[in-house]
Amino acid sequence: MSIKIQNLSKVYGTQRAVDDISFEVAKGEIVGFLGPNGAGKSTTMKILTGYVPATDGSAEVNGFDVKTSPMQVKSSIGYLPEHNPLYLDMYVREFLEFAGSLYGLKGKTLQIKIAETIEMVGLGLEKHKKIGQLSKGYRQRVGLAQALIHNPDVLILDEPTTGLDPNQLVEIRDLIKSVGKNKTVILSTHIMQEVEAICDRVVIINRGKIVANGMLSELKQGGKGIEDVFRELTT
Repeated sequence: MSIKIQNLSKVYGTQRAVDDISFEVAKGEIVGFLGPNGAGKSTTMKILTGYVPATDGSAEVNGFDVKTSPMQVKSSIGYLPEHNPLYLDMYVREFLEFAGSLYGLKGKTLQIKIAETIEMVGLGLEKHKKIGQLSKGYRQRVGLAQALIHNPDVLILDEPTTGLDPNQLVEIRDLIKSVGKNKTVILSTHIMQEVEAICDRVVIINRGKIVANGMLSELKQGGKGIEDVFRELTT
């Protein structure tokens, strides 16, 4: 399994942000982590990527335990946080050089990866601009580029389309589907249409607990759409 979460919990004071959840993501899957705001999605993502420690349970990425092998985990993943942290005064190529160097890429290898990644995410016409000059949609592309620069096996995307206009939304969804053909992807969202447009399978979380886990076709049996299923499970 590319991602394996077992009995994972995270407690802040008296609040159980994540409450004894377990699920797996197989290699090559695109899985939607769906839930309303405050359900525990971002906290789970932060635990998976090593940004915050779990209170109980375990999380593994590519066979590496997040707690005991954090550097191996971080080398295996590309992470796009919900609030895409970019250096707005840096140029696109400059930023990707910086991001690639953090993963040990250098010299000709780094330059080749930058060129490949820029083409992959459609930043060719913007690569000589400062990030602060880019639209929200192109900034998301830069965020995806930094997540992909070291060719990770696993992509972890936290609300990757938040705040995009309809055209940008379609473009980023298509981009995620394209890069996901050769990678394992888990993306969090509170938008049902996002899951239907991108994902093979959905894990639904509500109030810190997993309330559904299955293929979209299975959850939509009986003529129900994923929106109807989501509404039933989160009210």
